[in-house]
Amino acid sequence: MQNWEDLYLEHAQMITEKIPEVRWVDLWHNQVNFLTEEHPFPTPATFLSYRILKTKDVGNKVQEVTLQVDAYFYYETFADTYVGGINQESALDFVRVNGKIYAIFQATDGENYSSMTRIGFGPVDTGNAGNLYRTSFSCIVMDYSALKAYDDHELDEIEIEQSDTPYQL
Repeated sequence: MQNWEDLYLEHAQMITEKIPEVRWVDLWHNQVNFLTEEHPFPTPATFLSYRILKTKDVGNKVQEVTLQVDAYFYYETFADTYVGGINQESALDFVRVNGKIYAIFQATDGENYSSMTRIGFGPVDTGNAGNLYRTSFSCIVMDYSALKAYDDHELDEIEIEQSDTPYQL
């Protein structure tokens, strides 16, 4: 998909600029379920993934793509969220940051997408001490990547000669 790199970088920049609590932003590769094998990363961390939900041909080799954007937020903690827990306040920080992820993406348009809206939210089982939640959004992306690229050239070598003879069939 054209501008996929630009789309990821735009979303990652939105997170890093507007949510300073997030210490790591990356593409999602199921890193959380393979913590011992994966490249170590600091937490809290947000991972982004992209998948096509629907396409619509709008021109010669151009598609309007309805894209699903998943923002996985991982918060590693041993703090307790139960009511009355001594460290409940810090344990619930992941809830507040999830709200910020929603707030920066909901109802936005960017350089590389439009019409972002939340379509899902829920926990993801990790089997470890961290909290992992996925917030899913959909947005519209125009994909021009199948168009053949042409280079613009000046035609300096062509001369047009005028003739006195009328054109005949």
